[in-house]
Amino acid sequence: MNYQETVEYLFNSTPVFEKIGAGAYKEGLANTHALDERLGHPHQRFKTIHVAGTNGKGSVSHTLAAILQAAGYKVGLYTSPHLMDFRERIRVNGICVDEQFVIDFVARHRSFFEPLHPSFFELTTAMAFDYFAQERVDIAVIEVGLGGRLDCTNIITPLVSVITNISKDHTQFLGDTIAQIAQEKAGIIKRGIPVVIGEANDITRPVFTRQAEAKDAPIVFAEDERWIVSALPTPDGGINYTDRHGHTFHGQLGGLYQTKNTNTVLAAVDLLRRQGIVIDADDIDQGMATAASATGLMGRWQIIGHFPTVVCDTGHNVGGWQYITQQLAIQAYQRLNIVFGMVDDKDIQTVLGMLPRQATYYFTQASSKRAIPHERVLALGNALGLEGTSYPTVADAYEAALAQAHADDFVFVGGSSYVVADLLTYLHATGQS
Repeated sequence: MNYQETVEYLFNSTPVFEKIGAGAYKEGLANTHALDERLGHPHQRFKTIHVAGTNGKGSVSHTLAAILQAAGYKVGLYTSPHLMDFRERIRVNGICVDEQFVIDFVARHRSFFEPLHPSFFELTTAMAFDYFAQERVDIAVIEVGLGGRLDCTNIITPLVSVITNISKDHTQFLGDTIAQIAQEKAGIIKRGIPVVIGEANDITRPVFTRQAEAKDAPIVFAEDERWIVSALPTPDGGINYTDRHGHTFHGQLGGLYQTKNTNTVLAAVDLLRRQGIVIDADDIDQGMATAASATGLMGRWQIIGHFPTVVCDTGHNVGGWQYITQQLAIQAYQRLNIVFGMVDDKDIQTVLGMLPRQATYYFTQASSKRAIPHERVLALGNALGLEGTSYPTVADAYEAALAQAHADDFVFVGGSSYVVADLLTYLHATGQS
C-alpha cells in the first residue's frame, strides 16, 4: 500500500471517533497495553508531558512544544484530530511523521493488531509512541484524546500533568455532571507527579485536590499563580502579554481564550524547570511568538483573509463558544457574517443560543457522517431568530459569504473542527492558502 491507501485502510478498518462517534470509543486499556508490549514499551524511552482538558489542550500542547523546541530539545508532539492530513497528529520539532513510517508501521504490525480490533486512536497512539522512540526525542507532549482515566495515552508517566479546564462535553462517556467529568480528567494525575490545573471552580477544585492528595502529587492552580497580568490583542492577530515579573512578550496565537492558556503554559514551564528541564526567558519568548508556525498549529482564531477579514476557529462546544462569542463582540466590522455547522454529539441548541443575533448566517455541514444536516441547522437557527441560508458544503457556504461580504465586513467560519478542516482543505486545494 502507498501512503494514501494506508491512511484509508486505517480509517476504514478501525473504529474512528471522527467518523462514527460513540461506536469508536473503547473503554479500558487492554488493547493499549497489548500494542505497547508488542512495540517494546516505546513510551519509556523518552520524557513526556501529559495534557488533558475540555478546551485549550491543543493550544497548550503546541505552545509547550514550541517553547521546548526553542530551548533546543528534540520534541515529539501528539495531538488530535488532524485538520488536513493524518500526519499532523504526530510531529517531531514541528515536522509531520514521515509517510514511509506510517506505511511501514501498518505493514509490519498489521497481522498483530487486526485480531485485537483496536480503535483508530489506540492504534495511532501506539504509532506515535513508536515513532518518537525511533526518532529519539528528548521529550514528547502528549495530548489526551478523550477524558483521561481510561484514555490510551494514560500509560505514560510524565514529568508534569496538565488539565486545562472542564466543561460539559462527551457526556455520554465522561458523565453528566461537571464533577464526574472532572473526575475522569483527574485520572491522568500520577503518584508523585506534579499537576497544573489551568482553570477550576467550586465544583472541580475539590475533585482535583482530592485526587492529587490521594496520589501524593503536588498540585498548582494556575489561576491562583496569576502568571499573566495583562494581555493586549495586536493587529497581526496575536497578543502582547506582561507577566507577573513585568516581562513582556508576544504570543502568536490569538483569541481571548489564549490568555488563560498562556497562564497555564507558564505554570507548567515553572514545574518543568523544577524537574530539571532547562528553559530560559528567551526560550519562552521565542516559543510563544512561534507557537503556531513552529508546530504547525492551525484553526485557533486563525486569520485567513483580509478585506474582508476572515477568521476560522475550531471551538466546537459550549465552553469554547463562551470565548468566541465574546471575541466576535469586540471585533470592528461593518457587518458580521458567520459560516456555521456542528456535529451530532454537541449541544447545538445551547451554542446557537449564544450566537450574535446581528449577523448573517451561512449554515452548513462538514463532510463528516456525524455532521448535523445543514437544513436542520438552519431550522434550529431560524427558531432562535438567527437569519441566513443553508448550504450543503462548507466550500459553498464560505464562497457565498465572501461573495456577499464587503471589504470592511468580518467573516467567521466555525462551530466544529470538521467545518474548519473542510475550509482549510478547500483553500489548499484551490490555491487560496
